Amino acid sequence: MSRRLRVGLVIPTLDQGGAEKQLCLLASRLDRDRFDPHVFVLTRSGPRQSFLEAASVPVTVIGKRWKGDPSAWWRLAAAFRKQKLDLVHTWLFAANSFGRTAALWAKIPVVIGGERSVDPWKSSWHLALDRWLARRSDAIFTNSSGVVDFYQRHGIDKERFLIIPNGVELPGPSGIDRPEALRRMQVPSDWRVILAVGRLWPQKGYREALWCMELLRLVEPRTMLVVIGEGPQRASLEEYRDKIQVAAHVRLLGERSDVADLMPHADVLLHASQYEGQSNAILEAMSAGVPVVASDIPGNRDLVIDQQTGYLVDRDDVRTMVQRLRRLVTDSQLRESMGQAARERVEREFSVDRMVQRHEEAYLQLARKRSIPGID
Repeated sequence: MSRRLRVGLVIPTLDQGGAEKQLCLLASRLDRDRFDPHVFVLTRSGPRQSFLEAASVPVTVIGKRWKGDPSAWWRLAAAFRKQKLDLVHTWLFAANSFGRTAALWAKIPVVIGGERSVDPWKSSWHLALDRWLARRSDAIFTNSSGVVDFYQRHGIDKERFLIIPNGVELPGPSGIDRPEALRRMQVPSDWRVILAVGRLWPQKGYREALWCMELLRLVEPRTMLVVIGEGPQRASLEEYRDKIQVAAHVRLLGERSDVADLMPHADVLLHASQYEGQSNAILEAMSAGVPVVASDIPGNRDLVIDQQTGYLVDRDDVRTMVQRLRRLVTDSQLRESMGQAARERVEREFSVDRMVQRHEEAYLQLARKRSIPGID
């Protein structure tokens, strides 16, 4: 008689990040006739817990207090055993290191790592631990070929990876009209909007985005950069914005709960990140029919087709980035055609249903390989 596969999904927090969103979409959409999901949060909860609770997905917060907290490791391993898990799938470095070692100690039959980004910040010891864990994992799931290439260069066999692209839901019409959207974004009614969404962190290239506005405002003065997100770089970005005198052309709105309503009213999404796995912000813009100007890095190349759904630009080439932005904010026909192509690409290749289905198939395949009792 077949039973449900007991799946543990482990992540450091439930903040408003891209990996957190993908985990929540996956946990909430797994077929409950075949899977019994449980989310383990290593450090602290966050705003996404309410989403999981609404989907009746149980959440256990471990409460890790510092980087090497051994008591948190023991609590996590004990929680795995208590839930009698068949499979543990970890997401991001802290959960990968704590979660996979705890799962191995607890003798969980299937152990899967999750690498979601190219991570040039990792030191030699981080990468040594990654290699050690990779050899002891049944698979490593990722969202981008660029992530596979990065870890292959650092000694992890590419055959251990399974690429499952991120999933995004195609939005319906915005709940607000353009005048209301501009009012909420503090943008004059006849200006064009360049939107940037993500954590205020050096990786995301917001200084380059502000530099673009310093140049763009000289030739297209009725243009506003609207940044949605929060993070430790806010003070330095505000200082830089004021130093280069672009405060009249930049809005730092912080975290927002109405991004889905605002996104369709953007004219362009600017994504100048220095490195990525696969950007949810780009996918969400494309799904809303918004063309994208993005840095030409591996994760972005998986999403943006240059000159079809937007533009890819060398991340250090601010002059070309400004030229591409200017072309899009001044050419409504080009915006419309690129935006339509972007939406069609998301619908075809990056749906949530497709993402969930591929996880389900991989989970069952690995469970059968391990001959877990009761799993057909």
